[in-house]
Amino acid sequence: MRRDELAAFLRARRDRLRPAEVGLPDGDRRRTPGLRRQEVAQLAGMSVEYYIRLEQARGPQPSRQILAALSRALMLSMDERAYLFQLAEQTPPPAAGPSRDLPAAVRHLLDALTGLPAYVVDAKYDVLAWNRLAVYFISDLSAVPESDRNMIRWIFGRPRDDVIWSDDAMLRFARATVADLRAAYGRYPGDPGIEALVTEMLGTAPLFAEMWAAHEVEVRRRIVKRVKHPDFGQLEFECQMLHIPETDQRIILYAPEPGSPTAATFARLARERLAGEAVTTPG
Repeated sequence: MRRDELAAFLRARRDRLRPAEVGLPDGDRRRTPGLRRQEVAQLAGMSVEYYIRLEQARGPQPSRQILAALSRALMLSMDERAYLFQLAEQTPPPAAGPSRDLPAAVRHLLDALTGLPAYVVDAKYDVLAWNRLAVYFISDLSAVPESDRNMIRWIFGRPRDDVIWSDDAMLRFARATVADLRAAYGRYPGDPGIEALVTEMLGTAPLFAEMWAAHEVEVRRRIVKRVKHPDFGQLEFECQMLHIPETDQRIILYAPEPGSPTAATFARLARERLAGEAVTTPG
């Protein structure tokens, strides 16, 4: 156990917190802006003496329960919690299930991306939110039940003889998506949502089962997609994946080459969409 590093980390995290952030009164007699040791001990449900020994690098190896309590008391992020457990040479508990709570800033970002199709998925590829241009590619999902807004089901719900499976780029995209889902399967062991999706696809989609059996594990990165859109013809763009660490969600962004025919199509759609909204907006 790395006692000195653990002690320094606890002190640093304690010093950065303000009493008001954890629901404690912020008195006038504080010599330092951070929490007191007894306040951290109180929030974590442990004795003050034990916590002081940890900060002085004199304590025994803390249990996983103690570390989890300190993580909550000190309001640690997922990365900080994992680091705390590593310093104490303990295995961190499994992360909670994939988050479906969309940060407000991400919603604002989607709305601001008026010239590019973009949408947000969680770790098991449920679509959580989308912007105006994304509707041309994934349809308006507001009338679709949440349980049917899953990209894995969309991809592998197509029959094996569908023309899309003759496209090498589509096969690479599908394989990368399955590898990314397997990575989430490992991050969230026992998550009922991911377990149910994988079980369903193994029983209903032979191509998914084949790709799943390959045991490829890879967090999705950018990929070039070539799409023959029924209304706009041939389109080519980079499918960028922007990871949101706090929620393990991803923003999927369709980014064409500047000056390309696809970029011109996206710009035209954005203008038409904006003009249509101006016509229908009262006043």
